[in-house]
Order: sequence, then C-alpha cells, then structure tokens
Amino acid sequence: MKKFIVIAMALMLNCVSGAFLGATVGLEPIVGAVGMNLVAVAAGFMPADYSILRAGVYREIWTGEMVKKLRGGLAATWLDGIPDMSSLVDNDVIHLVDVGVDPDVLVNNTTYPIPEQALNDDDIPVGLDKFQTKVTPITDDELHALSYDKMARVIESHGNAINDTKFAKAAHSICAAANTATTPVLSTSGAVVAETGRKRMTRQDLIDLKAALDKLKVPAEGRRLVLCPDHVNDMLGWSEAFEHQYALDNANGKIARLYGFDIYEFAANPLYTTAGAKKAYGATASAGEFQCSFAFYTNRIFKATGSTKMYHRLAETDPEKQRSTINFRHYFIAMPKKADAGAVLMSGYTAPAEVPAG
Repeated sequence: MKKFIVIAMALMLNCVSGAFLGATVGLEPIVGAVGMNLVAVAAGFMPADYSILRAGVYREIWTGEMVKKLRGGLAATWLDGIPDMSSLVDNDVIHLVDVGVDPDVLVNNTTYPIPEQALNDDDIPVGLDKFQTKVTPITDDELHALSYDKMARVIESHGNAINDTKFAKAAHSICAAANTATTPVLSTSGAVVAETGRKRMTRQDLIDLKAALDKLKVPAEGRRLVLCPDHVNDMLGWSEAFEHQYALDNANGKIARLYGFDIYEFAANPLYTTAGAKKAYGATASAGEFQCSFAFYTNRIFKATGSTKMYHRLAETDPEKQRSTINFRHYFIAMPKKADAGAVLMSGYTAPAEVPAG
C-alpha cells in the first residue's frame, strides 16, 4: 500500500508540474505531463515500481491519440456528412432495425383514422468490420531519448493504415453487387484505351448516371459521386476548364460539383468483372477488369464507429530482444440503410486484339 501511495504521489506531482511547464512554452498539457514523467524516469526520480504503472498510463494516452487520429481522418472526405449511428453500437454490433427507415407520407389526407404503418424491417444484427494492424516492434534503444515522439510517429502510421483500409472497405460495401432495377450498374462507352481495352468515361455516361438516380427518385440534394482515378483522368481530357478546376479544388479528394453531384476522387474503389459483378474485397484485377466509380445519396448511407483498443507489450517482458511491441484493433462500418439510392459506373471493355487499327 505504501508503495502504491508513493507511486501515485510521484506520478501526480510530475503530471501537474509537467502540464504547467508545458503550458508556459505553448505545449498541450498532456504533452508536458507525459514529458515530465519520462524525464523523471530517465533521471531516476520515480520509484522502481513506476515501470509497472507506466504501461497502463501510456496505453490510455496512446489509445486516446489513436481515437483522435481515426475520428479526424473522416473530416472533409467522401464519408463526411453521412449519418453517424455510432451511438447505436453495442459491443461492436449494430442492429439494422435501429438505423431507421422512413414512413410513407400522406398528402392532403381526409381519411381518419390515419392508417398505421409499422417500420418493422428485419432486425438484422451486423457486426462492425474489424481492422487490426500488424505488430510494430520498438526497441529500447529507439525509445531511450525520444519515446513520446517515436510513439507519436508509430500511432500516426497505424492510424493512417487503418483509415486507408476502412475507406476501401466502406467503398466496397456501398457499391452494388450486380445490376438490378434498384442497384443499376452502368458501363462507360467512350473511346477504347489501346493498351488496356478500357472504354473511357464520357459526359453522356455521367448524364446517364444522373438519369439512373433520377429514375430511382433520389433527391437532388445530397447526391455524391466518388470517381476512380481512371475516370478522373478521362474527365481531365474533357475540357481545360475542368482541368483548371481540378487543380484548384482537389483537396481531401474533393474535386467539384457537376450535374448535381458533389464529386470526390478515391484511389481504392472496388473492381468489377466484365459481366458487371463486383469482385470480392481485396481481389486483384484480371484482364478487362477495372475500378468503378459510384454514386449514392448521403441520407441512405450510415456509418458507425465502435471500439478502439491498443495492444502493448513492454520491453521488460522480452529480455532477449529488449523491445516493446504495439498494434491496434478498431471497429467501423459504412453501408447502405437500403439498396435503393445508389448507382455504379464501371468501365466498359473491348479486348485489345479487337480494337480497330488506327
């Protein structure tokens, strides 16, 4: 008990003094608090038992930094502004019935009582996608002088990797599996790229995509189009005006607003077969298979964030290699509430051998 009191008092004193000193030089209080404790450990001003407590303190701080990184990664992207249902997540599972559907609306009704309409979609529990980073080893030699800076870089790297992967998984989940009356999958119809056989996207293709959403009675406000790099490059050939706009507005993947779409660019859109079927997540492209572009109505998509956990093993438990190890697990999902307000534009294909000479 006495040892615990000594540890707690030393830790508290270092946190308070570190936070104060950090603030005087313009640092965040948490940075000063952590820094002072690191100095204390290096200088031997903390009890030896502090190493037992250190893992828990660091894990809490670093997990918090990772959560901030992952939340910030959604801002100003094509997932920004999509309804967030994170509050409905329970144990990293969300129930589709809780996500909500819209009731029918009566206009100038004169019949009473008003008919009942139960919003009783099947209660389907959906587990959030689980994203786990591979383990990063960090030797004591690396941590000796710059432990906080080193960990900040590791957290940033793991956070970037998780964000990149969950965006790719979200794009795959939002895109239709195949062409149906409520999930149209259209093909581009432009000139054929001789090297690949891919048909370029034309203005008419984009107009046809708009018409497909019009047919589904998708509201004009809130339409979003996420273009793959191939289709962005096709558009750059349309006019100098679009090329200029792309150069000015290409921040965080957002390009422009055109034909009623807020247009974004994303480099990891799903692949489609020549028959118009979406390939499995993580699949590689065969001949004639290219990334698609996809459009959706923001209010028909939802996203939800679950738990984030850090796994950390101290070097003290690894005498042979004298290194700590770290990785993260994060839960997230983005998917349609109902598959009736989106469309896909895949690239048409003509085998290169069939392309006319000249």
